[in-house]
Amino acid sequence: MMTTNLDPATQARAEAWLLAPYDEETIGAVRQLFDTGQYTDLTDSFYKDLEFGTGGLRGIMGVGTNRMNKYTIGRATQGLANYLLKVYPSEEVKVAISYDSRNNSKRFARLVADVFSANGIRVYLFAELRPTPHLSFAVRHLQCHGGVMLTASHNPKEYNGYKAYWNDGGQLVPPHDKNVIKEVYAIEDLNEIKFSPIAENIVLLGKELDDAYLDAIAKLTIRPEAVARQNDLKIVFSPIHGTGVTLVPPALDRWGFTNVNVVAEQATPDGNFPTVIYPNPEEEEAMSLAVAEGKRIGADVIFATDPDADRVGAAVRNAKGDYQLLNGNQIGSLLVNYVLSAKRDQGDLLPDDYVVKTIVTTNLIADIAKQYGVTYYDTLTGFKYIGELITLKNGNGRFLVGGEESYGYLVGELVRDKDAVVSAVFIAEMAAYYKDQGKTLFDALIDLYVEHGFYKEKLISLTKKGKAGAEEIQAMMERLRSAPPQVIGGIDVEAIKDYQTSESYNLKTGEREIINLPKSDVLQFITVDGDVVSARPSGTEPKIKFYCSVRQPLSGPQDFERVSRELDERVERIMQDIA
Repeated sequence: MMTTNLDPATQARAEAWLLAPYDEETIGAVRQLFDTGQYTDLTDSFYKDLEFGTGGLRGIMGVGTNRMNKYTIGRATQGLANYLLKVYPSEEVKVAISYDSRNNSKRFARLVADVFSANGIRVYLFAELRPTPHLSFAVRHLQCHGGVMLTASHNPKEYNGYKAYWNDGGQLVPPHDKNVIKEVYAIEDLNEIKFSPIAENIVLLGKELDDAYLDAIAKLTIRPEAVARQNDLKIVFSPIHGTGVTLVPPALDRWGFTNVNVVAEQATPDGNFPTVIYPNPEEEEAMSLAVAEGKRIGADVIFATDPDADRVGAAVRNAKGDYQLLNGNQIGSLLVNYVLSAKRDQGDLLPDDYVVKTIVTTNLIADIAKQYGVTYYDTLTGFKYIGELITLKNGNGRFLVGGEESYGYLVGELVRDKDAVVSAVFIAEMAAYYKDQGKTLFDALIDLYVEHGFYKEKLISLTKKGKAGAEEIQAMMERLRSAPPQVIGGIDVEAIKDYQTSESYNLKTGEREIINLPKSDVLQFITVDGDVVSARPSGTEPKIKFYCSVRQPLSGPQDFERVSRELDERVERIMQDIA
């Protein structure tokens, strides 16, 4: 063992990568880290295995057990293959594989296809990059037993990821997630991974599946007559160098929109994301080129999708005529209200219809559902839980629409994942419908606030990288559990919900209730005024997230600015106490 300042276990793991059967390129890269004394990088790369979580893998690309590379991806795929073959021993197992525009995504997708094919599994591999929801659609349409999407969603360019799907087109959930994890960690020898492909087991997917998906999306339109009257609605769209460019414009075209302007500087898929800091439509900076183009042409609506096109952000004209970015809670609330109101107006709102949101998503959606007499469900954070609920209900009721505050939505049951392609065309249809009435989407949002109260939400994400960061996040959650705040922002805390213990505790009455959801590392603090603050470590990024939601009445559009400022001040007071 060479002399370093690494802990012995980490050094032993790193030195193992200096020997065969690791390939020469990998061995050279690890040796360079040793030779140049990059011990922090060696620690972060080797101090643990890249965790195959309940949704798959996500991490920085590079050599090491804690990085995205040939060997971590190969091990994950072999584990998933082993599990699929155990669950379906007497069937021809089939999987679908897609990938986004990230660096190495195409190469990783081919690697995954090779390993599956080597295990005798039939592989349907997208010939070109396509959005995540299209992968979900493919699993369902081709009646596959599973699927894999190579993407790190909206993470920085250094990241890539591996999302694993089950036969319903949704990401892995219990019991399959834990069972796959066991199979992955049971692989201790690289020689157990079958890297040599069987070519005849790999089928390339092309235009025929695009057409099937686009045809199915076109049938979801609710108010085609509004689109027909406003077919020249000025739309600006940016794929932010991602997969959205492949399907969002064709979907808009199928719905009849004729004036779609794609942001040229961001139209070409590029894993370096050269025009943005983060390829995330939640970020104002990532939307800036689209907004600039919208101002130039006087757009009615502006939207952008993230690299794998499962999230979409939007900007609309506000009361002052300026373009204002809508947050995920606002877009989700507009979509829920639009779908439910349209179904009601058409006499197609059924007693067993339902909508779904996550526990950190605005309760305005719950209020809207109650207004229309529709059941709503809360799930844990992560769209896979929304997809799971739809699957578990198995047609016992009709899922209409749902979403989460992080810009992920779904209308209809084509897929079991958030779908920015479907969401984008519905945002356009909403804009057309309200323009037909002489309103903007912002006007429609104000109407919701007047009717249900002005909800305002804010998210603070604290990034804590590496081993030290993970330990700091854990310590923060432990402090909040051991010494929970009794007052936040000058307002008494009335109840605490701990999703890790599945218990809700009322500080005023002493009453305890069981939370009927799977255990999760999430804490919620509810004030006597009904404000909600949630704390949770991110499952996909080195971050701890704090969500705050406050509400007060809004008498009319004329009071919007004043009430907005008051709510901002309330949020700031609360967040100073909790984050």
